[in-house]
Amino acid sequence: MTSHVYYRKWRPQSLGEVVGQKPITDTLLSALRQQRVAQAYLFCGPRGTGKTSTGRILAKAVNCLTNEGTGEPCNTCSMCQAVTQGSAMDVIEIDAATFTQVDRIRELTERANYAPAEGRFKVYIIDEVHMLSTSASNALLKTLEEPPPRVIFILATTELHKILPTILSRCQRFDFRRLTTADVTDKLAEVAKAEGVDIDREGLTLLARAAGGSLRDAENLLQQTATVCQGTISLRQVQDSLGLTGDGRAGQLMQAIAEADAAAGIRLLAGVAADGVDLKQFNREVIEKLRQVLLVKAGTADSLNLTDEELLAAKTAAAAASMDYIMRALKGFISLAGNTDMTTPLAMEMALMDAVLPPAAPVAAAPASSHSPVRPAEPRKPVSPPAAAKPAAAKPDAEPAPVTTRAESPAPPRPETPGPAPSPAAEPVSTLEELRNNWPNILGCAPPKLRRSSALAILRSAGVQPVSFTDGVVTLSFKFPIHMNKINEPENRRITAEILSACLGVPCEVNCLHEPPANHLVKEAQRRGAEIINVDNVEE
Repeated sequence: MTSHVYYRKWRPQSLGEVVGQKPITDTLLSALRQQRVAQAYLFCGPRGTGKTSTGRILAKAVNCLTNEGTGEPCNTCSMCQAVTQGSAMDVIEIDAATFTQVDRIRELTERANYAPAEGRFKVYIIDEVHMLSTSASNALLKTLEEPPPRVIFILATTELHKILPTILSRCQRFDFRRLTTADVTDKLAEVAKAEGVDIDREGLTLLARAAGGSLRDAENLLQQTATVCQGTISLRQVQDSLGLTGDGRAGQLMQAIAEADAAAGIRLLAGVAADGVDLKQFNREVIEKLRQVLLVKAGTADSLNLTDEELLAAKTAAAAASMDYIMRALKGFISLAGNTDMTTPLAMEMALMDAVLPPAAPVAAAPASSHSPVRPAEPRKPVSPPAAAKPAAAKPDAEPAPVTTRAESPAPPRPETPGPAPSPAAEPVSTLEELRNNWPNILGCAPPKLRRSSALAILRSAGVQPVSFTDGVVTLSFKFPIHMNKINEPENRRITAEILSACLGVPCEVNCLHEPPANHLVKEAQRRGAEIINVDNVEE
């Protein structure tokens, strides 16, 4: 039983074993064969892509006693083995995160002037070189530009933008790319076979995806899974070891979103929450499903490396939705990935509704016709002063002075004015039937400052309908109790009343009730024109 972790035990020992970086390894191998090795290299790219490993292989190759620095290292001579074991005196590895002081760099450059002790070249591998301070980087410049004979510098970094341009100009730069899922999966299959780990291909693919293009992370995940699971490792065991929900309902929600089926999506989210599924992780899986639909819609399905079943589901969803619609849905769920409270499914329900419901059209763009959206009622005219305040002998054709002054004054509009004066053709809603018929258009007339409120998003959902409009009190029926409870919060109730008051042109209050699903008699009575006058009795 070895004590080495997988990523150290299976570190590549030759350029040909480096995974996914063939253009770079071919270039370095050609330089070795032509004996044109540069004095300084800069390896940059994401973590776990082989930067430090390639630097060690290059250090072995230039000092190999068998090949004499003209090709791949033999890995059998004393120099190759010393480099592999980390005991070679002429290969010095430095972690720049703990080597930031300028005095340490000056000491390094002074030691670089000494000839190699054992090999042909003294090789300095400086990892995470972007961590060097500015003064330390400047102290390294002259040595990089004109290094002593038989000295090679290999710099590695994951943050290229932090490297000084003067450093970049003195190095041969190689960009290591993020590894593909297929490359990582193939390497994991090789490691699993050698370690006697029985795991199916789907499980390896899931590990590769979770690693995000880092082979080191993927090998760590494989070892973690092999430690936890015994015998044949199934896909479900891999999901459990990674903390993934592995819930097929993420794909079902993707399909409901694609088909704009809000009711099915809400029911599904309620079931997921009731089962105690981690909603943050479930949201991440929904985002991945929507991304798959987006790429399939864009015609790049071959870049996803999906199974036949996953590809069919993504194609079905892509066929049911437009590109703009998919983009809007994806943006909505991505916005929840930050610090959003995910203890309840409300945030995901809101994202679902925002995706499914079409954006409200601006009020000004609506044509003035019999089918126009209902706009705020025309503001009332200023009330004339009492008769006692008017002149006693005013001429019939003369305007009263106070009214004339108020009409011509540039004073701001009265507080009760709900917004810009609408067209005279707009009429206020006065009956429940008119309110129901114009419900979507009324919500489209909400003041701009409230159009991004969560209260308006809930009001626009398919599960909210007005059931009574009496004496300025609007009673709203909710299909889902969670939405009713949210609107009943003091702030949301105030915003809802403000929205309805601005849209209807009269001060409004809001009353909420949960619609009983089995009360068909009440529904039939409402269909025939009846109005609810006692909300408490309806909920019994």
